[in-house]
Amino acid sequence: MIESILVASAEMIIAGTGHRPDKLGGYGPAVASRLLDLARAALMQYRPDKVISGMALGWDTALALAAIELDIPLIAAVPFEGHERKWRPEQKGQYWLILARAAEVVIVSPGGYEAWKMQARNEWMVDHATGVLALWNGGPGGTGNCVEYARASQVEIVNLWSTWERYAFAPAR
Repeated sequence: MIESILVASAEMIIAGTGHRPDKLGGYGPAVASRLLDLARAALMQYRPDKVISGMALGWDTALALAAIELDIPLIAAVPFEGHERKWRPEQKGQYWLILARAAEVVIVSPGGYEAWKMQARNEWMVDHATGVLALWNGGPGGTGNCVEYARASQVEIVNLWSTWERYAFAPAR
């Protein structure tokens, strides 16, 4: 069972924020598969009307893929043009596939990379959501900044970290 319950509203829009694969156990297929399982379970529990993904590697990607799989309209909140430019070819391919299947793609900040654009994307997601599904270990960084912004904005946050810790490294069934 996933922690907490997001409060139902007229339209439930869940934004996701979470760590990159290096903080989740690595970039391999086993971690990606377990992330997708967790994202799928969370979305099936909460049944949002829409999902917003910040389109980063790790939790964001898993949440986007789960939304597509479950036919939940996906809003891809891309922080800037060329966000995926330095990724490996297979990561870029998956990114472009997600963008092609998204109900809406929003380029939050025009132009190329600048560090502040990641937080601008986080704020845009929170400002357009009724709840946040976080996969956050409690440490500082972009995910923590997004959670803090959601907290300050009084947007409900469900942090799935303890579920991830129990599930991610359990023996495969």
